[in-house]
Amino acid sequence: MPNPMPTAGRPAPHLAGPTDTDPFDLAAHLGHPVVVYFYPRDMTPGCTTEARDFRDRMEAFQAAGAHIVGVSRDSPLRHSRFRAKECLPFPLLSDRDGANCERWGVWREKTSFGRTAMGIVRSTFLVDADGRIARAWPKVRVRDHAADVLVAVQAL
Repeated sequence: MPNPMPTAGRPAPHLAGPTDTDPFDLAAHLGHPVVVYFYPRDMTPGCTTEARDFRDRMEAFQAAGAHIVGVSRDSPLRHSRFRAKECLPFPLLSDRDGANCERWGVWREKTSFGRTAMGIVRSTFLVDADGRIARAWPKVRVRDHAADVLVAVQAL
């Protein structure tokens, strides 16, 4: 049975791993809000749109003191190519073994075109400066999502 997704008010699960540049550890970002967004795969239409939307609002997220990290099971090399192609100013954590996805409860059975398989459920979590979940968005729809997250960050 999969782990439950973290909910508002609960401590954020451990999140750490390699990116295409430096290792990322959520604990090192205490003192700032952090947007953690899980997505299925680099360079696919929905994931590209989501990354661009966060990129295009990066200045406003920074003005609110927030950091952003994307997480998928893609390799650091693939993340590097994706970040370069889309000029993404935030790290993309590589969760090759799926441990972070499991801890955060986003690795689930999904059905697409009548076929069932395990995969990342697109989800976003706002972690407050104290390391607690301030807000969770399970099963994200990409359209207007980054704007909604920004409003939540600004309300902290």
